[in-house]
Amino acid sequence: MDLVPVVIATPLEAELVDRLRATDERLDVRFEADLLPPPRFPSDHRGVPGFERSPTDQERFRRLVEGAEVLYGIPGDVPEGLAWALRTAPGLRFLQATAAGAGEQVRAAGLSAEELDRVAITSASGVHAVPLAEWSLFGLLAFTKGLPRLRRDAAARHWDHYPVDELRGRTLLVVGVGEIGAEVARLASAFGMRVLGVKRDTAKPVAHVDALHPPAAIDDLVGEANAVVITLPLTDETRGLISRRTIARMREGSILVNVGRGAVIDEEALVEALVSGRLAGAALDVFAEEPLPESSLLWELENVIVSPHTSALSRHENERIVELFADNLRRYLRGAELRSRVRTSVFY
Repeated sequence: MDLVPVVIATPLEAELVDRLRATDERLDVRFEADLLPPPRFPSDHRGVPGFERSPTDQERFRRLVEGAEVLYGIPGDVPEGLAWALRTAPGLRFLQATAAGAGEQVRAAGLSAEELDRVAITSASGVHAVPLAEWSLFGLLAFTKGLPRLRRDAAARHWDHYPVDELRGRTLLVVGVGEIGAEVARLASAFGMRVLGVKRDTAKPVAHVDALHPPAAIDDLVGEANAVVITLPLTDETRGLISRRTIARMREGSILVNVGRGAVIDEEALVEALVSGRLAGAALDVFAEEPLPESSLLWELENVIVSPHTSALSRHENERIVELFADNLRRYLRGAELRSRVRTSVFY
């Protein structure tokens, strides 16, 4: 029986490697931990900065990748590593990326049409739904319960009594009702919120979403919402979707949370709305430029929570990606459609 060579090209815990080996006896899972960068934290896919292999180890790594039919992880977790892997491994047919936004890495890798056709690339879309949804609710609660005032009063040692608002009975607009948006809706519904959703396909109902609308309705919907959560990937269709016009039509005192991609929003218009106080606050995990420039006003505003694109990171992330990969390996072996395959027409 010919075995399928599966090469792990990103840091991974030994017990999860063993789990992959147990997926199917037709798999030859190859893992050489000493050739991979030490992780900075649990579920880190890039490793410590400045990691370099010796010439001997680089040659070993090249030979390892060269023999892969299936690859787990993008070397270095950068587009250049993706291009190098595809051009190093002529027999590569399937690559499981570890990022939900792997489509952006595929776009940036400059791959040829032949390379894109030869290798099926799948993202980790869906595995981050729990931490991203929890972080979204954290953002909603932070501004509903007056976190900026609490921090200000604590700094001044000021003690006072005053009422705060509730999520119950409020309207939430979820822009992008995929797996992340659906989990946001479930949690928001548990808090008693009315949930509206924006989705390209509105024909099939989504649990915990009271009404689905197409993207063209966003400018009307934001006027109804007390809060907006954005979970969208960055594509040609979504870039700048939350425009200056959209932000101007948002309800005064509303809250915005973005766990999708920064360039989906007109960031300049958002800053102006926050500075003026027209919006109660914004919890932002993603930005138009990352790292967020030191000169950005977003660092300074007390009604903004800045997260360095870490809300998806979880100590359980590798377990969830390996579970997805194992399922995709079984699908690959039987010639079935792979989950979360990057569509190269839209790079998502």
